[in-house]
Amino acid sequence: MSGSYLYNSIERKYDYLNDIYNTLIVRDIFERNKIKDEKLMSSLNDFLMDNISNRTSLRNVANSLNNINLETNHKTVGNYIEYLCESFAFYKISRYDIKGKKYLNSDEKYYLSDHAFRYARLGTKSLDYGRVYENIVAIELMRRGYEVYTGILYNKEVDFIALKRNEKIYIQISDNIDYEETLKREVNPLLQIKDAYPKVIIARTKHEDYQYEGIQIYDIAKWLMK
Repeated sequence: MSGSYLYNSIERKYDYLNDIYNTLIVRDIFERNKIKDEKLMSSLNDFLMDNISNRTSLRNVANSLNNINLETNHKTVGNYIEYLCESFAFYKISRYDIKGKKYLNSDEKYYLSDHAFRYARLGTKSLDYGRVYENIVAIELMRRGYEVYTGILYNKEVDFIALKRNEKIYIQISDNIDYEETLKREVNPLLQIKDAYPKVIIARTKHEDYQYEGIQIYDIAKWLMK
């Protein structure tokens, strides 16, 4: 978030971001929806932040919260997540069956509007740059006007399907594809897609753009600046 650049220290930046996010939650969610269980909402919010890009089952989330002595159910969790999305704190990405050519109404993924909020609230524990990059790309694709879905093909995940009018792009996100094993893991689901739409890997390559078996590979920093 651009306002954080006014502060010199990391601590002050995080304090600023945390204040912004808390104000958003309090004003736009607690007050408007008259939520009484603030602890449950805060814990759910932190759970979603800590599970960015993971498939999310409402029942599993409810069970996880029950396990830390927060009494709830999947309907309440679903309502609270809807409130978070309506306030643009999170964005829901639905799943699409590439082979069956149909949308799936279960186990959606949720992406944070600005990943800096996660650092401010949860710190850098268990930091996974692959998931950070995935969050950044998801938000940037939506900013560029794409409809964004996560894909599934023969039980393998394709991180994103980006649609705009007649345009379709299949996208995989990775932290580091320097290792052959990692590169093949990212490439294989894309090679199994038989249509002729572009297939792309976005990773922190620190190299110029290149192709691998017909798949375009971009460095994430250069892709974001395009």
